[in-house]
Amino acid sequence: MEVKSTTKFVRVSPQKARDVAREIQGLPVSAALDILAFTPKKAAFLINKTLKTAIADAENNFSLNADDLVIKEAVIGAGPTIKRFQPRARGSAGGIIKRTSHIFITLTEAPETAPKKKPVHVSAKAEA
Repeated sequence: MEVKSTTKFVRVSPQKARDVAREIQGLPVSAALDILAFTPKKAAFLINKTLKTAIADAENNFSLNADDLVIKEAVIGAGPTIKRFQPRARGSAGGIIKRTSHIFITLTEAPETAPKKKPVHVSAKAEA
């Protein structure tokens, strides 16, 4: 079962938010929450909010246990760009670009760890 959560139009650059999102991909939810709590970036706070929303959705809407959840993917998409202008010398104007982001987090249940069988190697002498 996959649980998706989205936060849109967040006022943080997608490039800065992707650095934080890469750190938590593939981790169990508890480890990801610890990493986000101690990461001193604005994006970490916003991704933490989205992750907690996804966890709450999984528990309340799908009756999943939060301890068994793993972050399948954390994607940061580019949102609309707000454009402003700053007056510059000699009557010109310099552009200011204020970027926004969309945060998408997908949770899935941890796969059951089944014992792996060792592959059987057949020697060349046995075949002949």
